[in-house]
Amino acid sequence: MRPANSHNASIYQDRGLWGDAIRRFRGNQQALISLAILASLTGLSVLGPLIVPHSYEAIDKHQVWAPPLTDGHLLGTDALGRDLFARIILGLRISLLIGVVATLVSLVIGVGWGSIAGYLGGQVDSIMMRIVDAIYSLPFIFFVIILMTTFQRNFILIFLAIGAVEWLTMARIVRGQAVSLRQREFIEAARAIGMSSAPIIVRHIVPNLLGPVIVYSTLTIPGVILAESFLSFLGLGVQEPLTSLGVLIAQGAQDMEIAWWLLVFPSFVMVATLLSLNLVGDGLRDSLDPRATADA
Repeated sequence: MRPANSHNASIYQDRGLWGDAIRRFRGNQQALISLAILASLTGLSVLGPLIVPHSYEAIDKHQVWAPPLTDGHLLGTDALGRDLFARIILGLRISLLIGVVATLVSLVIGVGWGSIAGYLGGQVDSIMMRIVDAIYSLPFIFFVIILMTTFQRNFILIFLAIGAVEWLTMARIVRGQAVSLRQREFIEAARAIGMSSAPIIVRHIVPNLLGPVIVYSTLTIPGVILAESFLSFLGLGVQEPLTSLGVLIAQGAQDMEIAWWLLVFPSFVMVATLLSLNLVGDGLRDSLDPRATADA
């Protein structure tokens, strides 16, 4: 009976830790407001085309560089007469999509690589982490440009190219956590009953890494969006007629003396999106911090 009670107590304790984390996050007003803003922007990116009367690719030669609130164009038009509001909605959708998908790519590679290296240790760990160090030594933008020019530019490749670089930091974080977990009692118990390495990693190591992984993932998305924006400034980002926030800002910077709204409004949306993501990530980090749990 005693071991069963101990097991149940462990389950309740784990639930309590996550419950405490949720309560701490709810008590973080800054993070909640940021989450609401982020949810609103995400909803706008998805439902926006249903409420905007103009298409993002519709050209009106009679409304070139029209200022905001002109003939139904809420935020004005660009050099081709395309509605800026419709293009910002599309750009926001693509930027968020790039951020989420590239982060998922880095998550899958980084968590798998880091957990295997950290759990197995020894020579395997040394070889795997030296590979990470070797890739880290390459300049980020140089590595992405090589991938995109080698396999030709396309929409899907942007996800893969950025995600193929961002996984390196994830692997290091996960590896460090896995090293500390492999000596824990429940891992020793799993080995004692004859469980092999793969099931231990999948069932015990990875689930116990969820806290740090979730936090780092939310902080990776803004970095990915900024990376795509930088690529867009170099002409390596999303190609016409599609657009992203980075493309819109790059185009707006070229025409800012003629049409200030082409730079101001996309920049505002970019800042609001990145700031919200960072504040939500900070709130999750504070809520899931084990030291905060111990002090509570």
